[in-house]
Amino acid sequence: MEALGPVVMRQRWESLLFLHWEMPTDSIQEMLPEGLYVDTYSGQAYIGVVPFLMRKVRPRFLFCVPGISNFLELNLRTYVVDDEGRKGVWFFSLDANQRLAVWIARKCFALPYYFAKMKYKRGDDGFAYFDSYRAGSAAQRFGYQKTSKAEEAREGSFSHFLVERYSLFSSDEQTGRLYLGHIRHRPYRLATVEISSYSEELFKLSGFECPGRLPDHQIYAEPVDVDIHPMRRLR
Repeated sequence: MEALGPVVMRQRWESLLFLHWEMPTDSIQEMLPEGLYVDTYSGQAYIGVVPFLMRKVRPRFLFCVPGISNFLELNLRTYVVDDEGRKGVWFFSLDANQRLAVWIARKCFALPYYFAKMKYKRGDDGFAYFDSYRAGSAAQRFGYQKTSKAEEAREGSFSHFLVERYSLFSSDEQTGRLYLGHIRHRPYRLATVEISSYSEELFKLSGFECPGRLPDHQIYAEPVDVDIHPMRRLR
């Protein structure tokens, strides 16, 4: 088993909504750095949009700081494997409404974070609403409501393939260096979900054609406490 290195950060992820669309494998592959390849399920490739709440974000040995440790995130991701068969997540973009978090993630983890104005609320109709606006782009809204009891995904299932990912790759924009990092949390407890609104704006911002249809897979995940391990240079 690959050494993970020390825990460098701890955080809690809440109200995770996973929306996935099947996309042409070639269109994803051409957007990946050298050394990474599209990971598929039954021969199909997927891109996911994931809005959620980041809570209690802090370095391992420090306390949470009001106004800094809690913020919102919205990311566009796909699933990849490297030359040595290591599977993980590749992020095309990650938006957050905390400027310091954006700077740290870019500086320390080589991740493509952007600052965006965001808000989250629960409506009287029982739906949760997640709004995001990155400068120069259209506003995005996601409305959703959990509709079933949550349970762990069966290993080998489609949902398990999409969400149970504990490694991530990143690439330095200046040097092209490739990095690998790891996270750890208990398995997600997943529930079916009804969506009342969603956005495809992140596809356009990352250079993809918008799917133009409802997500092929949608699911809600209950909160998890997450340990973050350092990124390690691969090349």
